[in-house]
Amino acid sequence: MPFDAPFGTDTDETRTAILRATYAALIEHGYEDLTVQRIGDEFPKSKSLIYQHYDGKDEVLVALLEYLLDHFESQIPEPATDDADDCLQTLLSFVLAPDPSEARASLTKVMAELRGQAPHNETFRSYFSANDRRFRRDLATLIERGVDEGVYRPVDAESVASFLLTVLAGETMRRATTDGTVDSEAVCAELNTYVETRLLDGTDD
Repeated sequence: MPFDAPFGTDTDETRTAILRATYAALIEHGYEDLTVQRIGDEFPKSKSLIYQHYDGKDEVLVALLEYLLDHFESQIPEPATDDADDCLQTLLSFVLAPDPSEARASLTKVMAELRGQAPHNETFRSYFSANDRRFRRDLATLIERGVDEGVYRPVDAESVASFLLTVLAGETMRRATTDGTVDSEAVCAELNTYVETRLLDGTDD
C-alpha cells in the first residue's frame, strides 16, 4: 500500500517546520542524544523560535507524536463499503501490511522508540495511555456497529477491541525493533481467522 512521507515539502508554517526538524534529528540521533540544539541544527529558522513554541524537548516530541499519528491515520485507505466489517478489515490489512516503505518504516521506528521511553517518562506514558484508550474505543465502536448491523455476533466489544489492539501494537513494536523476524502476512492471516470465528455472525457449534 502506498504511504506518503510525513511533512512533504510545504513546511513554511513555523510549528510544522519545527516538527519536521525534530523528526529528522530524532531519526539521526535517537531519543537519548536528542537535544534542542540538534533540533535547531535541522531547523531553517532561528533556534529561538523553538523555545517560543515549546518549553523543551519532551513537549515538542509529544507534538511530533500527535502529528505523526494523524498522518498515519490519514494514510488508511477508504474501505470498499461503509459496513463495519469492511472498515475493520481495511484497518487490519493496513496496519499489518508486509514490506512497509522506507517512509512508513521510519515513522514506525520513531513512534516505537518514543513508546519505549514511557516506562520512565510520565509525559510519554500519559500520551500513549490516552492514545491507546482512544484507539481501543474506536475499535469497540466499530465492533458494536457490526453487531448492530447483524454482521458480527453479540460479543463483548471492549474485550475484542483490547485483544485486537494488543496484537496490532505488539506486531508494530516487534517489526520496529527486530530485523525481519516478524511474518506480518502470517499475523494478518491469523487475525483474519480470529475475526471470522469470533466475530462474523453465524450458527454456533
